[in-house]
Amino acid sequence: MRVVYVSTIERGGPLTHLRQLVPKVAAAGVDVHVLCGGEQQADGFRRLGVPADAVPIAHKLDFRGAAGLWPLLDAADVVHTHDRRAGLFGRAVGRLRGAKVVHTLHGLPEEIAARVGRPSAPDPPGVSNGRIAWLVHGYLRIEALLGSLGDIVAPSQAMADFLLQHGFPARRMHVIPPGIEVESEDGARESRDTFTVGLAANLEYWKGIDVLIEACALASTPPRLEIFGAGSLGETLERQAGEAGIDVRFHGFVQDMRAPLASVDALVQPSRADNLPLAILEAMAAGLPVIGTRVGGIPELVADGETGIVVEPENPAELADALDRLAADPALRTELGRGGRERVATLFSAEELGRRTVALYEHLCASST
Repeated sequence: MRVVYVSTIERGGPLTHLRQLVPKVAAAGVDVHVLCGGEQQADGFRRLGVPADAVPIAHKLDFRGAAGLWPLLDAADVVHTHDRRAGLFGRAVGRLRGAKVVHTLHGLPEEIAARVGRPSAPDPPGVSNGRIAWLVHGYLRIEALLGSLGDIVAPSQAMADFLLQHGFPARRMHVIPPGIEVESEDGARESRDTFTVGLAANLEYWKGIDVLIEACALASTPPRLEIFGAGSLGETLERQAGEAGIDVRFHGFVQDMRAPLASVDALVQPSRADNLPLAILEAMAAGLPVIGTRVGGIPELVADGETGIVVEPENPAELADALDRLAADPALRTELGRGGRERVATLFSAEELGRRTVALYEHLCASST
């Protein structure tokens, strides 16, 4: 069985996901090949021992770039796409080449993403009713039609339920959560005088970083805050933190989170909207407790009271209470961190991701539809 993966983006969660998935699929005896948006990304897969080529597709009307997919999808049994441009062009070319096609829908446009698992979520400020109407009645319908070209993987049950409510074909919907490597042994955590929390996210409105800064100001024991990520709100958030007197450092985008996670006592994901953030999986695999919001698929990752604490979104007072609880109880942090490692190893390991994905490919290749 030959599987060709298509990704057109330069960085982000879908690429991290592919780096975990593809080697596990190859280890199961599948002939794999990755088509990337650039030579740098392709070289990264080659260093993992995975054959890869660069096929740049600059935008959704880049038909010339997409034509580069045609010769490279020859003889593919399955074409698996992982972002919007890849899904638009890769699925169409894959079907024309006679392959089964699979698209992992890693996320939704931010303006409607908060509705996943939270139907009553307010629309983001500054977004017109026309834009919301287009996304709900235009974009989602187009994606549902594209879904009829093949099968769809949703990373969370919350995402799958949302898509089914908006006309996606139920018989083509599959839930396969992301996976991550788990170190075989617990590492000794660095001792710190100040309770330190980390956040790894795009610096955008839907990630709720402003809520976390407000919560840190409300906390009885204000933590040190380490923020890893880049985005349009960087300067605004730095200004807010400075005005609130928060001890915070902004590190920008970080590709490898292993060292940053070793430098904090807990991870906070204060999102207004999210699916299944890989940052949470990485933190749990590192033995860190996680504070996450009750949005999207986050409650499917964080077991409240067992691997972390789940709070309501946009509630800085509740988030501050959770921060104080972890700051005051190192034993609880250790217990929750241990539970998180065990949960990842059982439900969200890279091996389990590979096993479930290969099972889907085998099912599709055995099917006549």
